[in-house]
Amino acid sequence: MSSIRGYLVLADGTFFEGISFGAPGTSVGEAVFTTVLTGYQEVLTDPSFYGQIVTMTAPQIGNTGMNTEDAEAVDSLPRVAGFVVRDASPMASSWRATETLDAYLVRHNIVAVSGIDTRKLTRHLRDHGSQNAAIGTGTIESLLAEANAAPSMAGADLVQFVTPKTPYAYSQGRESWGTGAAKSPRYKVAVLDFGVKTNILRCLVDHGCELTVYPATTSAETLLASSADGIFLSNGPGDPAAVTYAIETVRLLLGKRPIFGICLGHQLLGLALGGQTYKLKFGHRGGNQPVLDLATKRVEITSQNHGFCVDLATLPPGVVSTHIHLNDGTSEGLAVPELDVFSVQYHPEAAAGPHDSLYLFERFTAAMEKRRGA
Repeated sequence: MSSIRGYLVLADGTFFEGISFGAPGTSVGEAVFTTVLTGYQEVLTDPSFYGQIVTMTAPQIGNTGMNTEDAEAVDSLPRVAGFVVRDASPMASSWRATETLDAYLVRHNIVAVSGIDTRKLTRHLRDHGSQNAAIGTGTIESLLAEANAAPSMAGADLVQFVTPKTPYAYSQGRESWGTGAAKSPRYKVAVLDFGVKTNILRCLVDHGCELTVYPATTSAETLLASSADGIFLSNGPGDPAAVTYAIETVRLLLGKRPIFGICLGHQLLGLALGGQTYKLKFGHRGGNQPVLDLATKRVEITSQNHGFCVDLATLPPGVVSTHIHLNDGTSEGLAVPELDVFSVQYHPEAAAGPHDSLYLFERFTAAMEKRRGA
């Protein structure tokens, strides 16, 4: 690894000095932090992190290297705009590793900085909010100019950069991880891919779903003509209010098929139902987020990655708030029972509990089974 100085410069002028690693050059994006202790490969490849410079709050990153199995993007490619760590391991100490973190970042042209005081950075973002930043080996002045010239995350449709160009089938379950056993396909599900995580698809397969994954711009008419038993709305990056085409598609699908949404899919469902969304100060990103199921009063430990939220006060009558975040009371779940639609803001497939939230996939198949018998 190099000994060249690298910097993270926030748009408010605050800067952090460290050591450049990964690819040379500079990059811009929204500076955010995640509190997960493990799973940095999943973070790097999660399409919901597109356009963001991600800070890992766990101090040692890269110890187990990179492998060919743990990517969350279907194409296995990283999506982050930059990567910030306290202590980057120069070696990989896992039998599964195929390369070091540094070599992986170089190969995929991801700019990164190590040696940063990530505790100080995280506290700054917590107190002052997530904001644009520039990362790399330029001067502090040039990086600050790049950070201030970068477009805001608010109003940004980033789905267009991570959605597939054509439909495709997906049939792999979690059996190779020893955590699931796929049921025989029973339900045809159309997945609207706004940046879907691979393990969501695996969980749907495990619950007996035959999947066809569609680009985000696919029309409601095409989805309904596919003879799908249900519609799944995936996670993804950016401002949900900017994805106007998807909001209109979901609105046209309401009541026509059972619908299940996760993360961005939850936000888009809220907008399609007539609500509004807003940007959180620094978002929820981590694997230890407490969520209350308002029906059962059961607390679930959840994995989350989002910077926008549904405004519960704007939802029309008939839309039920099903889950709330116990740290700040924000929306974590919605449902319209008579339409067989529901969604959650968190990621049940990430199994933070580890099994607290998998019932949601069973709820989706039950809704499709009910429609069949109607």
